[in-house]
Amino acid sequence: MTTPVQGHHIVRAFSEELEQLTASVATMGGLAESLVSDALDAIAARDSDLALDVIQRDKRLDTLQRDIERQIIRLLALRQPLASDLRVCIAALKIAADLERIGDLAKNIARRTRELNEAEPLALSKSIERMGRLVQGHLHEVLDAYASGEIGGALGVWQRDDDVDEHYNTLFRELLVCMADDPHIVGPGAHLLFIAKNLERVGDHATNIAEVVHYAVTGTELLADRPKGGSSGTP
Repeated sequence: MTTPVQGHHIVRAFSEELEQLTASVATMGGLAESLVSDALDAIAARDSDLALDVIQRDKRLDTLQRDIERQIIRLLALRQPLASDLRVCIAALKIAADLERIGDLAKNIARRTRELNEAEPLALSKSIERMGRLVQGHLHEVLDAYASGEIGGALGVWQRDDDVDEHYNTLFRELLVCMADDPHIVGPGAHLLFIAKNLERVGDHATNIAEVVHYAVTGTELLADRPKGGSSGTP
């Protein structure tokens, strides 16, 4: 039979494990955000060394995801959480998966940047930077919402998902026009197209995280369709 004192210790230990899980996801989120930020800095500064650093640091993100998965498996097996505690575990699992994918996208951007740096600078690189900073802001906002448990920031990002799409669609059209006018920029222009698409996907993952944060806090899903800009295709 579990005594009141033992029960208190079990509840406190479980609470500490959930807090550690949330802290682990926050650590992973901080690293993912820094990878995106540094990938954008590498574009702005045409810094191939920084881009290489982003590529190499992505491995740390993979390790953190595996650690979080092990924590969750242990909690589910030993604690059998219910209700809000179970939502904490499910949210951590989903967010960690989104963050791992964001790291992959930042790595892809960095790889394209190293290739792009071999060519002459393109004026539309500035448009990529602006789009990237918008995406980075969305990611920062949803990670803050996750850490604080306040859904306002998460809802704001979810409602503004079409901002990223509109930036991408405009940039897509501008790049196609430039590449049609000047065949010499087809190569670097293609790299910019892929970078823009990767940034758009980072924005989608940030919106995914917003939905998970809303579910974790409220226990309900966002059932309405996401706001979406028009599609210009996928490079």
